[in-house]
Amino acid sequence: MKNEPLICLPGQRLSICDEIYTAGQGTYRRQGYIYSMLAGTVEIVQKDDLKVIEVHRRGEQTVIPSQGDVVTAQVYLINQQYARCLIKCIGRTVLRSPFRAIIRRDSIRATEKDKIEVYKSFRPGDIILARVLPITEAHSYQLATAENELGVVIAHSEHGYPMVPVSWTEMQCPKSLVKEPRKVAKVIPENIDMQGLSLMDED
Repeated sequence: MKNEPLICLPGQRLSICDEIYTAGQGTYRRQGYIYSMLAGTVEIVQKDDLKVIEVHRRGEQTVIPSQGDVVTAQVYLINQQYARCLIKCIGRTVLRSPFRAIIRRDSIRATEKDKIEVYKSFRPGDIILARVLPITEAHSYQLATAENELGVVIAHSEHGYPMVPVSWTEMQCPKSLVKEPRKVAKVIPENIDMQGLSLMDED
């Protein structure tokens, strides 16, 4: 029986979260305990002095966002308090199924958080780079773009043209020359497949 994998359900408490055990893929932390985000099998991965608790689904996509990951996402809805987006890539790995995530207003920039306006940072359809924040609830990913290297990497103007960054706060349509406010990523990694990401609009 010891060799049989442990099966768990979403929301099931798996372990205490302390200096020995920590939450990994497919899990989240709440009130000092580690819970499962998925229905799947439990694995314990040894990393240095930590035992990382992970949950994996059989036969399905096993790569899921983890705290600290840099992800590529597409914004699909904004309001005054947050932007909702779909995580499409984790690092260089393109996901078969996207994960829903949210960027709260105070996680967009590192400074002058009280002056941040979501619509001046992102627009629906924008492709962004963001970092995954600590996971505190099942099926709820929160992202941040406060670092200089994170933010919008691809955006289209109202006329459908790919815009060009002209500062760290603006992008410009090459056709109409109209400028639009954005939280622009300062560095666009060379590994981003610009053509592939632009196809996300067609999903």
